[in-house]
Amino acid sequence: MAQDEVMARAIMLYDRFTHGRGNRRAFMRDMTRLAGGAAAAQMLVTAIAPDAAAAAMIAEDDKRLTSKDVTWTGAHGHILAGYMAIPKKHPKKPAAVLVVHENRGLQPYTRDVARRLAVAGFVGLAIDFLSPQGGTPADEDKARTMIGALDLPSAAADGIATIDWLAHHRLLNGKVGVVGFCWGGAMVNRLAVGAGPALTAASAFYGPTPPPADAAQVKAVMQLHYAGSDDRVNAGAGAWADALKAAGVQVTRYDYPGTQHAFHNDTSAARYDAAAAALAWERTIAMFRETLA
Repeated sequence: MAQDEVMARAIMLYDRFTHGRGNRRAFMRDMTRLAGGAAAAQMLVTAIAPDAAAAAMIAEDDKRLTSKDVTWTGAHGHILAGYMAIPKKHPKKPAAVLVVHENRGLQPYTRDVARRLAVAGFVGLAIDFLSPQGGTPADEDKARTMIGALDLPSAAADGIATIDWLAHHRLLNGKVGVVGFCWGGAMVNRLAVGAGPALTAASAFYGPTPPPADAAQVKAVMQLHYAGSDDRVNAGAGAWADALKAAGVQVTRYDYPGTQHAFHNDTSAARYDAAAAALAWERTIAMFRETLA
């Protein structure tokens, strides 16, 4: 079997494990069978899995921004937590963009995305949707289990409360965007449905979609980014994009041929596609600059 085919099958096994309720022992058994040995299987997993220690694109001490951990009140009176990156040079009142993490909770990559927004002139807020459960744990398998156990309507309500908090923040201009990846891309779609006119713009990266009937509730400008080799997510993409257009939503769908799910995440060596990630991010920033100014 060619190496490219081995990697493609390995990514499929990894996605099935991380997006389902798979058992790690069974997952590693399948990977070992595919790779031909335990050591080779571990090398495949290392190449696919995000590396929390990978170098950030924007350093935490970048002189163009300041960053801090922040808290605010969620929809049910509990405290939510997140990471806020603020540009040092910005309009008198900048716009805010909420960053929604993958299904591993708030990770260094997500914080880095908030900083990338800050150097582009926005206040980036990376939310931890596991705040009510004590925050994102260091163990990623545990984090995925916790994410899988979340009550999604309740979590979406927390996201909508966060959008409202940003919209009424005295230091911000009242316009709010949101960007999210994987589980976060699905949550972006949910927030666009639930927030209505409170959300100005949304960019969903390879996010599973809501029922098409929900599109009528969306008022935000929408961007939808899809990986070419992501049949699981792409199965619902066309119906969702068509329903948004039929509802009069300003929506643009972008497909990136030859890319894998999570192609924007530069901490995953096997999935990351630098060219596609740069293009998708350029499109996202351009939309936010057009809609949130």
